[in-house]
Formats: sequence, structure tokens, C-alpha cells
Amino acid sequence: MSSNIYVGNLTFNTTTADLESLFGQHGEVKKAQVITDRDTGRSRGFGFVEMATSEEATAAINSLNGKNVDGRDLTVNIAKERSR
Repeated sequence: MSSNIYVGNLTFNTTTADLESLFGQHGEVKKAQVITDRDTGRSRGFGFVEMATSEEATAAINSLNGKNVDGRDLTVNIAKERSR
């Protein structure tokens, strides 16, 4: 299983540091990134988090999927490979 996680339904005010802090409660975060619009620099409402191990990724997904953060229920699952 991959340790790369998709995080959807974020508020537009959520930062990469916020993601790192939220997922850091469930293990070591190797990388976190909120995806932003190329033209405006504004958040697109989703991001990705890479955990150190697949076990930590599973724990984070089980704990955070559907959790209400800043008034929105997060969608948290394994990130799908990007088709190029």
C-alpha cells in the first residue's frame, strides 16, 4: 500500500503547515502540499500528504476521513497515480 494520501474538501484558508500539523498527530509526515491555482495562487481545496510508512498512512486515513475540520468534512484516502 502507498503512503501517499489525497486530502479533499479543505477550506481555502488551509495551509501546508496546517496539513503537516494535522497529519503529524498520526505519524511522521515526509511531505505535505496544498494544491494552489497556478494563476491566482489561491488554494484549490485539496492537497496531498506523504507519510513515512503505509501503517501511519492507514492510521491517518482511518482517523481523519470524514472528520470535520474548520467546518468541512474531510475526504481522506489513498492518492491515485496520476495519468500522464
